[in-house]
Amino acid sequence: MAENGTAVTEFILMGFQLRGELQRGLFFVFLVLYLITMGGNLGMIVLVQSDPRLQTPMYFFLSHLSFLDVCYSSVIVPQLLEILGTDKSVITFEHCATQFFFFTLCASTECFLLAVMAYDRYVAVCNPLLYAASMTPQTCLGLVAGAYGGAMFNSVVRTGCTFSISFCKSNHVDFFFCDLPPLLKLACSETGPREQVIYLLAFLVITTSISVILISYLFIIRAILKIRSAGGKAKTFSTCASHMTAVALFFGTLMFIYLKGNMGKSLGEDKVVSVFYTVVIPMLNPVIYSLRNKEVKEALKKALNRVRVSQVE
Repeated sequence: MAENGTAVTEFILMGFQLRGELQRGLFFVFLVLYLITMGGNLGMIVLVQSDPRLQTPMYFFLSHLSFLDVCYSSVIVPQLLEILGTDKSVITFEHCATQFFFFTLCASTECFLLAVMAYDRYVAVCNPLLYAASMTPQTCLGLVAGAYGGAMFNSVVRTGCTFSISFCKSNHVDFFFCDLPPLLKLACSETGPREQVIYLLAFLVITTSISVILISYLFIIRAILKIRSAGGKAKTFSTCASHMTAVALFFGTLMFIYLKGNMGKSLGEDKVVSVFYTVVIPMLNPVIYSLRNKEVKEALKKALNRVRVSQVE
């Protein structure tokens, strides 16, 4: 433990601090979830790239969502597995800052990308005749680049503000990765102005993304209500169902962590919610888009049939 007045050069991530049997049990659970996440998301990327029917803007964005989920999990889960395997994990100051940077980058990009996907659904439902002209490859690339660029700015500023704080109370982080609330508990310098910037950026990223999503879906719902046939309404709604489910899961947990009034005061509660959005949601996204999407299921069947044929030959 660092003494007061001594700068921290490394952190000790304490994880869940459970009994040995529970730690080992969780290790295997999270290992399996991580392998499923990697397989599902990498499989989705390969599927989108290999099937001509999936060469559309919606699946272009979906492949980037899968890429983000792969990166998102890989930033967090290997560290979590190390903690569960050894009870704690020593991480250097630089490594901690790097993890925080990429975690923030992935989370922010996913926020913006889900907003971009909502806009894509708005154009597809509300202006179907202009969809091909509106969502050109150049436009899609620009929207994705904007999502990454906005997230990069947010990540650089948040990381700079967080790790310019003096940490000298302790180097024991009561969490399973370098997240903001447990790090702030170790600060021995004034954090008020930096915290305001950090929370303002989090608020702007979340509220901007949610605003785009809500406005897009208000127009989508209005367009669906104008459709006379029940079958037509159901078909149109089904094209948005997977995205709506992913949005509800991701933003629901993020808002619980970053916009609740007692942020960081109940780290035990925060750990559970953080596990959900860093481990479980990246695993669920490819499942959500596979089960609720006819084109993905057909492409998957076609790919599996090709594998069976190649094995027979």
